[in-house]
Amino acid sequence: MSCVKKVCVIFLPLMFLLIGALFWLSYKSFYRTNEALVDKEFQFDLSVMYSDDLHNSNSDLICWRGEFYLVHANSPFHLGSTQCKLFLWQSNDGNSWEKVNEFNSPGEDIRDPKLAEINGQLFLYVLVNRDFLAEPYRTLYARSRDGRNWTPFQPLKGEADGWLLWRPKTRDGIDWYVTGYWYEHGKSALFRSQDGIFWEMVSIIHEGDRNDETDFEFLPDGTIICTARLEYSDSFFGHSEGSTLIACAKPPYKEWNKVRSSITRLDGPCLFSFDGKVFATGRRDCSNQGPLWYIGSILNRKRTSLWYVSPEGLTWLTDFPSCGDTAYGGVVMRGNKIYMCYYSSPITRDYPWIVGMLGKTDIFLLKCDLDSFRNFINSKLSGK
Repeated sequence: MSCVKKVCVIFLPLMFLLIGALFWLSYKSFYRTNEALVDKEFQFDLSVMYSDDLHNSNSDLICWRGEFYLVHANSPFHLGSTQCKLFLWQSNDGNSWEKVNEFNSPGEDIRDPKLAEINGQLFLYVLVNRDFLAEPYRTLYARSRDGRNWTPFQPLKGEADGWLLWRPKTRDGIDWYVTGYWYEHGKSALFRSQDGIFWEMVSIIHEGDRNDETDFEFLPDGTIICTARLEYSDSFFGHSEGSTLIACAKPPYKEWNKVRSSITRLDGPCLFSFDGKVFATGRRDCSNQGPLWYIGSILNRKRTSLWYVSPEGLTWLTDFPSCGDTAYGGVVMRGNKIYMCYYSSPITRDYPWIVGMLGKTDIFLLKCDLDSFRNFINSKLSGK
């Protein structure tokens, strides 16, 4: 058999398989209706807070001095881009929003903004990145006394350089704690500060398993409970052991009791407390089937979901209307309502993650009466 024939015999079938796979993926991407599992008992109002045909993502929300502040990234796509900016919005009612500032990091990508009130000032923490595949290398901060005028971004002081910090919190208004993961992945740690700038390491939470995004909350007795994204691999197609670490430590937060939950890999976690329990919004993977649809795969379908977080693991409660590239939100309670922001690809379809990463995403704001929220989670947990 000639070389040409051998090439045809080997590569033509592969080419047809590839073409068929692309047609199948296109069909599944653009014509499949959304299949998010939104519980019918979960009563809420949903609105698009911001949309401009670009990739709006990585949101956070806080209530400061009686006003809502919402921050999110605005970029051509999910991947690293020097064109990425952060938009900061203010609202007194959660309905009408005014853009009060824009931020960038010249020559770099900027992402994963987090807001915190520390010593009477509003802090904004961000991650900066120089890689196309979005591998942040450092946490920067800015601060404001009025929410509109901000200091320039600066690196943190103390032992936090190279650590990618998530969302600072306090129980007493004196000592602030934050979880972070190492910029090269593979370990997470707890830090403490009294000014939001100088951070000392309290303890290592976990090492190994390509440990990534880590968030935490306080239980009523002061115990810290945290979740950590365990990737296990940097493969585009995920890993069969992709999962979520749940770790707990009592003061002084030196020793951690850990379990793994394989129900999802909780990307973009936002933990919050309600009625003495801890919950989270974060990403749910819809499949864990090899070799192309393991947890974390770019071909997988994703959801923003609501979770109950306990020392025993994660309990899924409901999806939010979402698909494609989604999650990374914030949660605020004010008055008799709970407000949750997140981002998603257009929710009329059911794009795989890779399609969502390259296309338009919007910032959504979900509102729910606290009594309705309480009744829903109590009903779900009583039957779990």
